[in-house]
Amino acid sequence: MKYSNNNLAISALSLAFVFACAAAHAQQKTYCNPINIDYGYTPIPNFAVQGKHRATADPVIVNFKNNYFLFSTNQWGYWWSEDMYHWNFVGRRFLRERNKVYDELCAPAAFVMKDELYVIGSTHGPAFSMWKSGNPTEDDWEIAVDSLKVGAWDPGFLYDEEKDKLYLYWGSSNEFPLFGTEINTKTLQSEGYVKPLMSLHPEDHGWERFGEYNDNTFLQPFMEGAWVTKHNGKYYLQYGAPGTEFSGYADGVYVSDDPLDGFRYQKHNPFSYKPGGFARGAGHGATYQDNYGNWWHVSTVAIGVKNNFERRIGIWPAGFDQDGVLYCNTAYGDYPTYLPQQNADHVKGLFAGWMLLNYNKPVQVSSTLGGYQPNFAVDEDIKTYWSAATGEAGEWFQTDLGEMSAIHAIQINYADQDAEFLGKQTDTYHQYKILISDDGKSWNTLVDKSDNHTDVPHDYIELSQPAKGRYLKIENMHMPTGKFALSGFRVFGKGSGQKPGLVENFIVLRADPAKYGERRSAWLKWKANGLADGYVIYFGKSPDKLYGSIMVYGKNDYYFTGMDRTDAYYFQIEAFNNNGISERTEVVRVE
Repeated sequence: MKYSNNNLAISALSLAFVFACAAAHAQQKTYCNPINIDYGYTPIPNFAVQGKHRATADPVIVNFKNNYFLFSTNQWGYWWSEDMYHWNFVGRRFLRERNKVYDELCAPAAFVMKDELYVIGSTHGPAFSMWKSGNPTEDDWEIAVDSLKVGAWDPGFLYDEEKDKLYLYWGSSNEFPLFGTEINTKTLQSEGYVKPLMSLHPEDHGWERFGEYNDNTFLQPFMEGAWVTKHNGKYYLQYGAPGTEFSGYADGVYVSDDPLDGFRYQKHNPFSYKPGGFARGAGHGATYQDNYGNWWHVSTVAIGVKNNFERRIGIWPAGFDQDGVLYCNTAYGDYPTYLPQQNADHVKGLFAGWMLLNYNKPVQVSSTLGGYQPNFAVDEDIKTYWSAATGEAGEWFQTDLGEMSAIHAIQINYADQDAEFLGKQTDTYHQYKILISDDGKSWNTLVDKSDNHTDVPHDYIELSQPAKGRYLKIENMHMPTGKFALSGFRVFGKGSGQKPGLVENFIVLRADPAKYGERRSAWLKWKANGLADGYVIYFGKSPDKLYGSIMVYGKNDYYFTGMDRTDAYYFQIEAFNNNGISERTEVVRVE
């Protein structure tokens, strides 16, 4: 059967030969969050009681000699990449005379000074060494200083090349502020002057309130993850709040003309925020430039199912606008996104335009373990997952797109059901095949990973040419450990139907201070659109700077608790489905 009305699409009957020859080696132009790296398994025995699982957080990426180097918590090494898609792991134990099973760098800092890359982990005392390397694509490091005497948890360094000065920022607490000090570039020690720089103000900033919904009044929020970027003579002090386990985990920023004094809250905050969608959370991160000079922000993605510290990593387009406002674009941030490119517009975003084709669509499976139901793999919630009864070859998951669709990319998100690993594992791998069909009866191979020998917990495949089909089936061939389980089998492309129309009756009702004593929350409501799978809400404090975004599935209202108390806000909304995105509504202002 041929589909002559779509020259871009390839019939399912011809795919086996085409993709066997080309797809596996095609140059990817996109990536998808959470990023696909070989995350280590939780290294702390207490946390493993609820089930061993992958976990990392607190990432930093630095660009050194046109390569990207990624460090994060408890990974027994780090990754590097030439293109921000293919990440190469370098095994390395930076901590000396520590427990060889469970201890490694926690919330590490990395920075470039002159011709060398430096790294150190968090410490409350002077027992940790700082390392340096001029050749970090290999395990080629030497001690730069035996111990950092100032002691710093969640450290972040800024080497100010213009001044030839080095600064250290740190803090992780729901009681104490973030601190800063100058570090002597020769001794790599503080001269003793330590400056408190900023604290949280949840009474004014709604997004800084503790809790999944910023509604916990019993615990003070946590502030952590200091990172400073210098841009056009100004210093941007970034910090994470209110807690790493929450979907609303975000990064805010203060700005100053001085690296150790005078920091002021940026009007547009939080600048890195993603409370909705599949990959949620965008806090405790780092801002860096790609090889074209464009800015990016890497951050923690929250899961928090097997324990509060079950987390992943996301990378988002970022930048500074013409007024010097630091922003991060997370709209459709867990959909296919273009990799670094020349002349990119990060304000507009790098979303490839391929929609999610199988949200809440019918599924079939080979077997089911307990209450880990099949529909959990297509509900766009990374916290839920389907599990087969075993991890054996032959277990399968099938999704019905509901109509013939053009398929551009697929993301396979494995869940850690009954995993047996603890700590960093190497030489482990996943193997599978993805089949495609027009009718659910006659199948052809679309993706063949039967010879794969790499660990791909969030595998993402961008097809070299779009495929046409209605049904997709993934067949397990090998699991590194545990059951065959999926938190998201996500198919991206374009459906053949109608996209939603303009959202109607969009209103924003802000909390009344006379009744509730505060203005940090608002109820957003709109008329349900029968064609919509979900909506994206845009917000900001200026109609031309709607940098914040919230993705909402399956509802026509949202209770927004992330507002700053004293400022007016502006909102817009758009609807989306598997066929495309509607126009945005007119901007709504609320005082």
